[in-house]
Amino acid sequence: MSSADGAGERYVVGVDYGTLSGRALVVRVRDGAEVGTAVHEYRHGVIESALPGGGPALPPDWALQDPEDYRDVLRHAVPAALSAAGVRPDQVIGIGTDFTACTVLPTLADGTPLCEIPELRHRPHAWVKLWKHHAAQPHADRINALAHERREPWIGRYGGKISAEWQFAKGLQLLVEDPDIYRRAERFIEAADWIVWQLCGTETRNVCTAGYKGIRQDGRYPSSDYLSALDPGFADIVTKLDGPLLPLGVRAGTLTARAAAWTGLPEGIAVAVGNVDAHVTAAAARALTPGRLVAIMGTSTCHVLNGDRPAEVPGMCGVVDGGISPGAWGYEAGQSGVGDIFGWFVKHAAPAGADSHERLTELAAAQPVGAHGLLALDWWNGNRSLLVNHDLSGLIVGLTLATRPPDVYRALLESTAYGTRMIIEAFVAAGVPVTDLVVAGGLTSNRLLMQIYADVTNRPLSIIGSAQGPALGSAIHAAVAAGAYPSIHEASAAMGRVHEGVYRPDPDNVRAYDALFAEYRALHDHFGRGGNDVMLRLRAIRNAALDGSVPQADPVLEVAG
Repeated sequence: MSSADGAGERYVVGVDYGTLSGRALVVRVRDGAEVGTAVHEYRHGVIESALPGGGPALPPDWALQDPEDYRDVLRHAVPAALSAAGVRPDQVIGIGTDFTACTVLPTLADGTPLCEIPELRHRPHAWVKLWKHHAAQPHADRINALAHERREPWIGRYGGKISAEWQFAKGLQLLVEDPDIYRRAERFIEAADWIVWQLCGTETRNVCTAGYKGIRQDGRYPSSDYLSALDPGFADIVTKLDGPLLPLGVRAGTLTARAAAWTGLPEGIAVAVGNVDAHVTAAAARALTPGRLVAIMGTSTCHVLNGDRPAEVPGMCGVVDGGISPGAWGYEAGQSGVGDIFGWFVKHAAPAGADSHERLTELAAAQPVGAHGLLALDWWNGNRSLLVNHDLSGLIVGLTLATRPPDVYRALLESTAYGTRMIIEAFVAAGVPVTDLVVAGGLTSNRLLMQIYADVTNRPLSIIGSAQGPALGSAIHAAVAAGAYPSIHEASAAMGRVHEGVYRPDPDNVRAYDALFAEYRALHDHFGRGGNDVMLRLRAIRNAALDGSVPQADPVLEVAG
């Protein structure tokens, strides 16, 4: 980062809300120069075992957050980023935000989160449900089955399956498991929109999350007849979800005095409509042209792609008119676990001396393609695309007594590349071209991983020119909302950055990976499409055991036997 120069320069702030922290980035409007940044870690992180303050234990597959942690990012990260930039507050003309999604919370009509009402703090369903909250899978299954039974027209726009991560599955879980909290929730809102409400005092909804996470297609949500058929009490969910709907890049409102006091920014500057971390990154990567697939790779991966027409792509997260940028049909797909898988292996399975990404990558890079004799399925946090089933789990085939940690590590890296290739091939088969990849996120620094992706997908791979892609994308949208550019496309061209064609497919590696990918596809279809549902049965056995409903073997007797 460099100190700001030029008293007449104008700046915008982008705030990226991730899974564990929020980052603020100060960006020069003229050319997208990043002049100051700061990160604030969420005090409560991801709430997975029990509610804070001695609250009740949570069941398996829950993932909650505290909305006060989001406000704290505004209080701490934004002023710190301004200070690091050396920018005067009066030089800032707008602020934009992005969020993980679907991250959703129940509130009162004025935006007060239900978990902040003292008598409701011990109720798990009153809290924010993070994107990785997967306990709504049975409710997603009901939503999908009924949609196909009734031949609902919108189900094809989502690849045939609604995800457990999305608004309707989480809302139905709320109704079924805590109907009182459901009744008291006057609004059920994406955190992406809630934080904008906190900034400008005005409730809005963005077309991105409404389309991808809220099943809003062709100007409407699912019908009340369909919702009543799911559950008579669910017919009013749209009244909790619906709100003033705005396209991306426009002004949601202006910064309130309260939010100005939090951030140190001037009251009255432009606040951009909310957005999703992956989708907003496309503008930062100059990847708004149809055919350029952006893979935002971190703990998970989200794939976003513009197309010039709508198509139904099996297993996709959705296609939304204007969902990435106005004037194009935006497609979304994703993998629920990527960096999390590599991190799990380093933390829990790698021995001393090889328990770092750097050392394992160095050792794995020395191997020829296929030399480890392994193949893995990348479902350690379920499968988002193409199978849309978060009860699926990981698999490694080919282990022997000669297998070493770098072998497994490389197999895990490759498995995620195979998962991305499955997604690309589904797009292409549906008539949506994928010409090249642009990668953003924290994993771009792993050169071995990037080359594997180029080889497995047989496509050139470019790298975003910013380490803070979502925050830069939010800043670009803030510049448009403030009137500095007439459109996201023009702002992206001026402020975005990308290093073109950094990785090129190696023909020999491409051929070797083609053979391995054929085996991956066979395993993918066998375990994911009904050939053997052992993963689902194991998950059910695990959940029953954790609930205490299945007798447990005495571990001492087990060892003695």
